[in-house]
Amino acid sequence: MDNRRMEDEDRDALASLSSTPPARKIHSYSQQLRASSATSHHRRSQIRKHSLDEERIPKNLGQFCESSDDDTEDFFPYSSTTASAAPDDDSETQVGKFLRNIACTDTQLWAGQESGVRFWNFDSAFEAGWGLGGRVRRGDEDAAPFHESVTTSPTLCLIVDSANRLVWSGHKDGRIRSWKMDQPVDDDTHFKEGLSWQAHRGPVHTMVMTSYGDLWSGGEGGVIKIWPWETIEKSLSLSSEEKHMAALLVERSFIDLKSQVTVNGTCSISSSDIKILLSDNVRGKVWAAQPLSFSLWSGRTRELLKVFNIEGQIENRADISPSPDQSVEDEMKVKFMATSKKEKPQGLLQRSRNAIMGAADAVRRVATKGAGAFVEDNKKTEALVLVADGMIWSGCSNGLLIQWDGNGNRLQDFHHVSCAVLCFCMFGTQIYVGYISGLVQILDLEGNVLAGWIAHSSPVIKLAVGGGNHIYSLATHGGIRGWSVASPGPIDNVIRTELATKEVIYTRWDNVKILIGTWNVGQGRASQEALMSWLGSVSSDVGIVVVGCQEVEMGAGFLAMSAAKESVGLEGSAIGHWWLDTIGKSLDEGNTFERMGSRQLAGLLIALWVRKSLRTHVGDVDVAAVPCGFGRAIGNKGGVGLRIRVYDRIMCFVNCHLAAHLEAVNRRNADFDHVYRTMAFSRSYNVLNSAAAGVSSSAQMPRNSNNANNNTEEGRPDLSEADMVVFLGDFNYRLFGISYDEARDFVSQRSFDWLREKDQLRAEMKAGKVFQGMREALIRFPPTYKFERHKPGLAGYDSGEKKRIPAWCDRILYRDNRSSSDSECSLECPVVASIMLYEACMDVTDSDHKPVRCKYSVNIAHVDRSVRREELGKIVTSNENIRSMLEEIRYVPETIVSTDNICLKNQDTHILRITNRSSKDTAVFKFICEGQTTVKEDAQSSPDYHPRGSYGLPRWLEITPAAGIIKPEQFVDVPIHHEEFHTLEEFVEGIPQNWWSEDTRDKEVILSLVIQGSCSTEVRSHRIHVRHCFSGKTVRMDSKSNSISKKGQGGGGGSSNQRTDHKSLNSSNDGNIDQQHF
Repeated sequence: MDNRRMEDEDRDALASLSSTPPARKIHSYSQQLRASSATSHHRRSQIRKHSLDEERIPKNLGQFCESSDDDTEDFFPYSSTTASAAPDDDSETQVGKFLRNIACTDTQLWAGQESGVRFWNFDSAFEAGWGLGGRVRRGDEDAAPFHESVTTSPTLCLIVDSANRLVWSGHKDGRIRSWKMDQPVDDDTHFKEGLSWQAHRGPVHTMVMTSYGDLWSGGEGGVIKIWPWETIEKSLSLSSEEKHMAALLVERSFIDLKSQVTVNGTCSISSSDIKILLSDNVRGKVWAAQPLSFSLWSGRTRELLKVFNIEGQIENRADISPSPDQSVEDEMKVKFMATSKKEKPQGLLQRSRNAIMGAADAVRRVATKGAGAFVEDNKKTEALVLVADGMIWSGCSNGLLIQWDGNGNRLQDFHHVSCAVLCFCMFGTQIYVGYISGLVQILDLEGNVLAGWIAHSSPVIKLAVGGGNHIYSLATHGGIRGWSVASPGPIDNVIRTELATKEVIYTRWDNVKILIGTWNVGQGRASQEALMSWLGSVSSDVGIVVVGCQEVEMGAGFLAMSAAKESVGLEGSAIGHWWLDTIGKSLDEGNTFERMGSRQLAGLLIALWVRKSLRTHVGDVDVAAVPCGFGRAIGNKGGVGLRIRVYDRIMCFVNCHLAAHLEAVNRRNADFDHVYRTMAFSRSYNVLNSAAAGVSSSAQMPRNSNNANNNTEEGRPDLSEADMVVFLGDFNYRLFGISYDEARDFVSQRSFDWLREKDQLRAEMKAGKVFQGMREALIRFPPTYKFERHKPGLAGYDSGEKKRIPAWCDRILYRDNRSSSDSECSLECPVVASIMLYEACMDVTDSDHKPVRCKYSVNIAHVDRSVRREELGKIVTSNENIRSMLEEIRYVPETIVSTDNICLKNQDTHILRITNRSSKDTAVFKFICEGQTTVKEDAQSSPDYHPRGSYGLPRWLEITPAAGIIKPEQFVDVPIHHEEFHTLEEFVEGIPQNWWSEDTRDKEVILSLVIQGSCSTEVRSHRIHVRHCFSGKTVRMDSKSNSISKKGQGGGGGSSNQRTDHKSLNSSNDGNIDQQHF
């Protein structure tokens, strides 16, 4: 067959077809920000830019509007200005290696995964990955080089302790583990954990280091445990041979806060799981967030301060609402009852119809109640963050952002996007928000939107600041992307332009041949000879085979049972499995091909095989089903779909069986429209990875394939977002305006040109009513319906009483990325398909339909991520414009402090004044404690300072506020206060002490006042010595260097060496720090 001639004829035949796809319904739960533009609208059927393309920077980042039903404009996010560390959106999800969370140190990016932890060094972020066949699993071949731990239980949470160079991880098995940041590692071995102990009976959901250095952990049932730093420090000092003793020491030291607030069996806090622990380092408090309530604790005294719900109302005791699961489970128990003897006897058809409609009604009731369980959860707390001005922000599953003061008073709400908030992070005075739709927004401290972009094609579950100048985002599929804090801005345009000039270096082109087969088998079974004639004879050169069958199994009883099974997530039948096995034999499954996925919905069946040599480039198989029969609930009509990634491009295949009968054209059009709009892949990124990613059920959007109101727009690919879509099946479109005898005559004369003019599908496509934007090869084979079984040749057409008019019911249509027939394959148009053959197997007589097959030659353009990452690294490090832009954001406001030496006696308070001398930028400050020492009588010996966890303060020292912002040319007065602190059991050097044997030796700490600009990538610090003196003698303290520049940067900060009289400074309102809620 002359392929070129076929393509020319196809182009002529399709010239008048509509290229506009159906408008997409936008659900309020998945609205996404889109850049407004008055000049262009990019239709889905036109060139669709892929998530890896660099042409993704919106023209007007400052202007946003919510998408509507009529808005088909694509929103292109700006590209990251660093390499993607982990597998990106378009790599196969790593089986068994799901990344759950991330945390950053100054030099490393750590990630918790399904089987341990891993980390990347920032200095190797632009290096090439190991590639396929290397030492990493499928899905990690393009990732930047990383180091992986020994296998552990799934990691649920990570925190960084920079003071002690440790990363702490909480695990599903209830253990807490420590990992050394600076331990020597190599590429061939997995690094091991340090101190670890059994912390909870169930999973460790969250952890935090408080402002006093203690480790708090939260788990199931509202349990919060405190692990005192003194014991942890003692255990860390033990040798590896004493590992068991170290773990035992920590395990016995915990403080159970829930037990402390439980009196006579009544607990002051809810029994729901602890979702988030947040340290309010401004005031020394700890927030514990549960789905519908908060508890506020003192980090110093460990006392419960307040319990309140998400509305801000104070609660005296926990109210545990009953679970709605029981009523749903009761509804799921569908029983098919025989007709009562008292009822009037009914015919078989009526009884069958009643059984089917009863099953459909049961399915709808279950779906309605199942979805209703999510309604009361739409305000659940999903994320919590402390921002620069001391406020606490919480994010809810309905997209609501709530601002709280430090005492748990609800201040104001913001609702920018109607989808779940999953994570926050802070950089300077900017708040980064990650949504379930894949959107990332930047807000200022007043809640105004500064920018927004689609960071991933699936939910953003974690954000972290790393390397001083990047925000890293983690999506549920395990992809990590880095975003410069200078973005959005001119730096993105520079990088995009520079990368575009190197496109030929990192672009790869591949060709895949795909065989598509469709057959209405009429509830029969085929011989091996028939399957070889249909598929086996033309599969020698193809890499992918997709087969769709209709009427695999029918009957009222089977359809009713199938609907019931669908409602509880079951699928498939014995006959369906027979077809899969038999087709597999014809394709030499096991030796040549590998079956990668299948889906059955009643009589509809679709399956996909991949040649083993191509298997490494194909992944992420997803399935879907949409019933269209009997009230959109029964699968006698409808569609089943498969979605795969081939060379990082998305392809969807949909097998349909549409409404029958000559006059039911509008019903067929409606069936297609319903399938196209509502097909939701059952293994969506949200549901598949929710447990692995730590996404709560309230943040998952239910996807019931039997729900007519279902919607697929949730920040992940669906039919309209795929690079290639193929529809196959028994579409049931007939020939109109022609008699049976006339049709037979034209068929016998092979006058297919005239018959095509009578084809209902062709007419409806020309009118733009169905299969909008799709193509079909020119039909050169006889109509495939209806035949008498086992009667060969054209004489086999139906000659019975009904004499059904022959028709091309069985069809295969497709669309790729082309906006016109002459578009070439490129990153702008990454998937271009051409038709090699399109024919029916007229010699097969096992059904009343003839099987049809179509072979495509598909050219695919994709990015070699390793090469592109290397090129990106060269641009970032060598481009003078980029270096100049990054230099500008290193500015740190000049600040001075009133003293660098403070001496406190019991209950003393010293007022430290911090002045922002800059006239152009806000200063963001925070106090950390670099270490504490006990003053020794021997003045000759040098002091030995020991930091607490995460640079925490000793419990005798109070600094309020310990963080905040100072406006230009203003100052703030910060009280440095000594507070007596006694408990029944205190620790001195890891040894429990009774309160009457208090350690009365003088203590000295080094405070570091860290200063940053509103969006600066550098920080400066002032060092301040604070001594607590028990004796009444005068103590002389030598002045130490009080200005430290991190990363070797000088200038911009200084301190006065002059001691300031306490009486001359106070906490009056002449300071202009934003601390009205401190």
